[in-house]
Order: sequence, then structure tokens, then C-alpha cells
Amino acid sequence: MLRAAIVGATGYTGVELLRILLCHSSVRVSTLTSRKHEGQPIDRVFPALRARTDLVCESLDFDRIAEKSDFIFTAVPHKTAMEVVPEFHRRGKRVVDLSADFRFRDPRLYALWYQPHACEALLEEAVYGLPEIHREAIKNAQIVGNPGCYPTGAILAMAPLLKKKLVDLSQIVIDAKSGTSGAGSDPALATLFCEVNEGLKAYKILEHRHSPEIEQELTQLASEPVRVVFVPHLIPMDRGILTTIYAKLNRTWDTESLLAMYSDFYEGEYFIRLCPQGEYPNVSDVRGSNFCDIGLKVAEDGQKLVIVCVIDNLVKGASGQAVQNMNLMCGFAENSALEGLALFP
Repeated sequence: MLRAAIVGATGYTGVELLRILLCHSSVRVSTLTSRKHEGQPIDRVFPALRARTDLVCESLDFDRIAEKSDFIFTAVPHKTAMEVVPEFHRRGKRVVDLSADFRFRDPRLYALWYQPHACEALLEEAVYGLPEIHREAIKNAQIVGNPGCYPTGAILAMAPLLKKKLVDLSQIVIDAKSGTSGAGSDPALATLFCEVNEGLKAYKILEHRHSPEIEQELTQLASEPVRVVFVPHLIPMDRGILTTIYAKLNRTWDTESLLAMYSDFYEGEYFIRLCPQGEYPNVSDVRGSNFCDIGLKVAEDGQKLVIVCVIDNLVKGASGQAVQNMNLMCGFAENSALEGLALFP
């Protein structure tokens, strides 16, 4: 039985990790940490967990946590993670980090969008944790940088096209809409009910921190530089991301043939579901699940392409993917504890 610790267990991604891991037949959650709720039973903080666990939130004591844990999830903010992850790495623990601190290969790029990195050497060792793209590297990794929610949908939607060099790399537009849980659980004016309800707005246009993460991975897939126009939006729902991508194919295709190509590319991928021709995904079909649904259409000219992709930002976009990575790293079935379908309605 693998003993897993969740460092930062009382944010949205932390409690989502706990929800999933409590259903994992090969994992026992040994430790939860929380600065804000230290000393409180986790089911007092989140009553939905009543009768499922008697764990109490603890302080961050590296030696104590390492002694009683085999595997570490860090669900803390960026900058904090780069201070925490090296401590567990020194103690020989494998880590999946849900912040941005270990997603970038180039420390200069990380510094440009966040701040100078405190442990640049570990960036060379860390693996970007998108299993459908980096599965073999993840299996042997000591540190996995779990992808951001927006990049997860965008990269999975574009990967077949970039890998096979089928699109004009200068004309990729990514329009993404996310529920408010993507902003985290800390109170903020922009995500209060009265600010969000009945509204829909774009934010951080052409300056969102997920842009360089998307470009990093698409560049690797294409084997040449890729720059995208990325515009995120906030919509009045709890969970989910709907990503619509506009691209120009560099030769003539039809929808049926392109869907067949996607089907071949993702053959055997448990969590990737392609919509039949003429149908397109809805965030309600993945809510609470680790699935990624993709639909697409080619215009009559055979070159203009629209792709629609949906994920749950807290599951496939964060905690579910973190568990998927842990499963790979520890030799469990990749879909362990992640087989559940969406909650509907």
C-alpha cells in the first residue's frame, strides 16, 4: 500500500486529490498539511468528507512527513513549491507538483513570467506531466510538473496536428473559457458571486502565464518554434474548461479524414474521447471526470479548422492528472481511481 502525502490539502486541488485518492485501492493517504487549518480534522474543513477519513491537517514538517509517506503531492502556490519540492527530493521521495514551478525546461522563461527560480538544477530533472505525450519519461521521473489546466486542453487538442506538421504554425488561435474554481479558493473580488454571475469576460489577454507553457509543449511537438494567440475567459460555472482552437491546415483535408487521423493518434488512450463527426463536446459531459473530449470540423475549403476540447479543470486539468501521473510512476493501472464518469445533470 502506497502512503501518499498531500502538502497543501485545503485548496481546491488539494481536496480534489484527497477525494480521488480515498477511492484508490492501492493508496493510503498518510498526511495532509495546511497552514490555515493546522490542527483541524479535514472533515470539519470539508464536511463532504465525513465518515470517509479521520485525518487531521498538520504543519509542514519535512522529516515527519517523509518518515510516514512514500509519495508526495504538492498542491501549493508557485514559488512556495520550489521551496518545498527540493526538501522531499533530498529525502528520496518522488513528487508530483501541481504548481507552475517545475513545468518549464528553461529557467529564463520561468523567470520572465513568474520570478527567478530557486532550484534551476531540478528543472532539468523534472518531467512535464502530460501522460498522453510524455508517458515513458513520467514512469521514471522523480519530479513531475503537473500541467496547467488551460495547457492540458490546448495541447491535447493540438498534439496530433503539430506532431504530423499539418497546420500553419503562424495562425493558431486558442480561445478558452474556464469555471471560477480555476482561480483557486482564496477570496478575490473578481470571483465573488455578484462579480461572476450572469457575466462572461476575457482576462489577461495575450499575457496569461499559461501561454508560454502551451508554446513550450507545442514547440516540442512541432520540432520548431510555435507562437499562439491565447485568450482565456471566465464563465459563471464552478468547473470545466471549453477550449476552441482556430487553425489553418497546410494542405486540404476533410472532417472525416482528420477525425480518423486523431483516432489513430490517440488509439488506446483511455482518457481521450473523440466526438463523432457533426457532434461537439460539452463541459457537462466531463464534469467530475478525468476525460478529455475532442470534436472538430474542417471548413468547405478544406483548410480552415475548428477544434473544440473540454476537460474538468480540477480533474484532468489538475488533481486527476496528478493521480494519473502517480499511477504511471508507481506502476499502477493508469486509470486507477479515475474510472468514474461525469456527474450529469
